[in-house]
Amino acid sequence: MNKSVEQAIKQLFDLDIKVTLTRPEPQFGDYATSIAMQLAKRLGKNPREIAEQIVEVLKASEDFSEVTIAGPGFINIRLAPAALLNLTRQEPLPNRAGQTIVIETNNPNPFKAMHIGHAYNAILADTMANLFAIDGATVKRVSYHGDVGTHVGKSMWAILKETDGETAKLEAIRPEDRNKFMSRMYAEGSRMTKESEEVKKEVAELTKQSFVLDDPTYKAIYDICAKWSYEQIDAIVMRLGNIPIERRYVESETEKPGKKLIKDNTPSVFKQSDGAYIFEGSKYGSFDNVYIGSHGNGLYGAHDMGLIQLKYSDYPDLDESIVVTGNEQAAYFVGVIAASELAIPALKGKLKNYPTGLVKLTSGKMSSRTGDVVEIDWLFEEFGKAIEARGGVATDEIIAGALRYQFLKAKLGGDVVFDVNEAVSLTGNTGSYLQYAHARARRILEKISGTFVRPTEVREEDRKLMRKLSEYHEIIEQAKRMLEPHHICNYLFELAQEFNRYYEKNQVVGDELEVHRAGLVAVYADTLKAGLMILGIHAPEKM
Repeated sequence: MNKSVEQAIKQLFDLDIKVTLTRPEPQFGDYATSIAMQLAKRLGKNPREIAEQIVEVLKASEDFSEVTIAGPGFINIRLAPAALLNLTRQEPLPNRAGQTIVIETNNPNPFKAMHIGHAYNAILADTMANLFAIDGATVKRVSYHGDVGTHVGKSMWAILKETDGETAKLEAIRPEDRNKFMSRMYAEGSRMTKESEEVKKEVAELTKQSFVLDDPTYKAIYDICAKWSYEQIDAIVMRLGNIPIERRYVESETEKPGKKLIKDNTPSVFKQSDGAYIFEGSKYGSFDNVYIGSHGNGLYGAHDMGLIQLKYSDYPDLDESIVVTGNEQAAYFVGVIAASELAIPALKGKLKNYPTGLVKLTSGKMSSRTGDVVEIDWLFEEFGKAIEARGGVATDEIIAGALRYQFLKAKLGGDVVFDVNEAVSLTGNTGSYLQYAHARARRILEKISGTFVRPTEVREEDRKLMRKLSEYHEIIEQAKRMLEPHHICNYLFELAQEFNRYYEKNQVVGDELEVHRAGLVAVYADTLKAGLMILGIHAPEKM
């Protein structure tokens, strides 16, 4: 519709102007623009006079049933029924056709239980990947995991102590208990490292062993626990509704390429000091950071640069390489990205980090470093209890829908604070409410005796619902452009509310307008389902 206004301006004033239309309150019309006031100074005319000229041209269009002026020169546009119908059929444009996007859709470390913060990053990244996919891009979902380091040393200290180094004792643990076992072992290792200097020294040695794996007993236990961890991560991520990854990267494979890249770019990018390799990130909006220690081992920065190089090697045609992390790592990644782009100029502008806010339950923030975390299994159990308490059936798809929506409705970068019972409510802005809304619409359609088709007219009582349906493609475009799923969440909630108002006043089943209204219900249900699918949320036929 903005094209019509742009063409009017070109016709009247011979100007090529990009016009942005907004959605006013329904009583003012379907679209509005302040373009007349923006042009006033440039044309040396009164804005209302400019608006009057534009309105005269727009009135000739069959797409508009009414075009009016408000205030000093706001132009309000009301669409003709045919134009409104056409908007409900419009599909989002594939703006990223031909692009290749590599995105980490999960990155929890093995040897620890996957917690709620990991779930947030995984769900958000997976939904971003969905947005890229519907925008026409080829999406490569990958993961990255820290399989070496202090966290491994802490867990291995407790595991070796618990099992006496016997793999048989380890393998006797039931599959359903493994995640809790790993969580307990990490928590125990973390606690004892703080309380005992002797344990701290032992953990340091076990940490070193995670890099070399030359002790047969250690390696046997390590291999079993690493396998368990990845199996658990894959199962939990799938349970959350994520699409599976196609490539898993681990920290141990990044040391060699990362260190080589750094040394090859010294002194042009990195500086040496007492045997350490340092990137002066303070010159690029980050902080000065050691990437290779004086002991010769690569640190986090070296490993992340090695990972970036591995991704680039595997996907040389990538247009963007994306990682979603906690906000506390934002400044760090500014430095890593700056160093990587200097070392690999072909990646300039292609490396992106999207930081998230904190995840909090009513009890506050979780700590992954101490092992005091909210585990995913526990969260699924609590969501399941809450769903059953309100009379629902707690399937994984229903639980995952409630959980995903609770994360995704928060603006990217903002904190997520929620109460489990509120998150599964059927009356508020929740995933459960939208899943129920979809199932309810499908039940209505099951009761229709005859056949029905997409509406071919817009009656006056349909207009508000049709108007909200017509916004779908605009909301999807906004979410794709900004990579912000919360726009879709807000829209779907508003759409469901608008449908409820419509349904309260307009009987569908058994009415003389049954066929017409059933068609409208079908469009509504299909729109809900399409939006939920982008969010990775199952749209149940029954609930």
